[in-house]
This record gives sequence, C-alpha cells and structure tokens, in this order.
Amino acid sequence: MGGDVEVFDLTGHPKAKRAYAWSHVHGKNDEGERFVAVLEIPPVESALTAVRVQIVKDAKKGKK
Repeated sequence: MGGDVEVFDLTGHPKAKRAYAWSHVHGKNDEGERFVAVLEIPPVESALTAVRVQIVKDAKKGKK
C-alpha cells in the first residue's frame, strides 16, 4: 500500500528545514480522515522516515 506524502520547505523554523504531511482514513469503520504533519528533525530525515516515526508514535500511544 502506498500513498502520497507532501513535502514543505520551511523558513524561519529554528530546527527544521522541511515538514512532511499526509492524510489517511481514520476512525470507526474508516469514516473519518486524519491529517498528519511531521517536522524534519532527527531521526526524521525523509518522507519515509517521517511516516515510520509516526507509525511508531501512534503504536506507542495505542498501548497506553
């Protein structure tokens, strides 16, 4: 499964030069849409690592 990740160049942010953003279905019966934005701050260094970091973060949040 693949999807599109938008890349935004940032100006004026003290740490990040880019942000990555995407949306996906979410909620009961996938009837909602969730928008996600991740700054390019280590360990995030690409669109792929942004998605991976968010997946791990969401998995940890779900376990609490």
